[in-house]
Amino acid sequence: MKIIGLTGGIGSGKSTVARALNEHGYPIVDADRIAREIVEPGQPALQELAEEFGADILDADGALDRGLLASRAFENKETTARLNEITHPRINQRTQELFDEARQNGAEAVIYDMPLLIDKGLHKDMDATIVVHADEHLRVERLTTKRGLDSDDVRRRINAQIDDETRKQHADILIDNNGSEEELQRQVAHAVDKIQQLAAR
Repeated sequence: MKIIGLTGGIGSGKSTVARALNEHGYPIVDADRIAREIVEPGQPALQELAEEFGADILDADGALDRGLLASRAFENKETTARLNEITHPRINQRTQELFDEARQNGAEAVIYDMPLLIDKGLHKDMDATIVVHADEHLRVERLTTKRGLDSDDVRRRINAQIDDETRKQHADILIDNNGSEEELQRQVAHAVDKIQQLAAR
């Protein structure tokens, strides 16, 4: 089974591409979803985080106050390292479980949807990497109109990630999402052809 990394900057249309690839029959392992799941009420990581960063990071229902955790966890390198020590092994374990599940179900390839795939150097572990690209002005426009985000906040988020050129340099398959929905779907179909060729090797 091949593991195909899928990445792209915020607002690039990566999630749309993930859904389209899923419709073509490829299971999606969503890194952001896993990161949320491991800190849901009842999960061991949540208890450890509360012990490390204060019980008040949990609300009345026992759910995580992400903003409060972030303000404490990203205070300095030591607190960030501690956050990573608690969460990363569990994220990695759950990711591997989902890869194994896809393999057992006979999948030829699985799509690993990971926003920071290249930022973290994880593209090196993939059989191929798909990068979804859109020009910055379009990404800002999409996120402000569709998600109602503040344009300055969007630009800060974009600047916090690696630049588009670096991302594109690591693409085995580049999907340009500057055009229409039809153009995007054509490129997804082309990506599927490439994944099938790779899976047949």
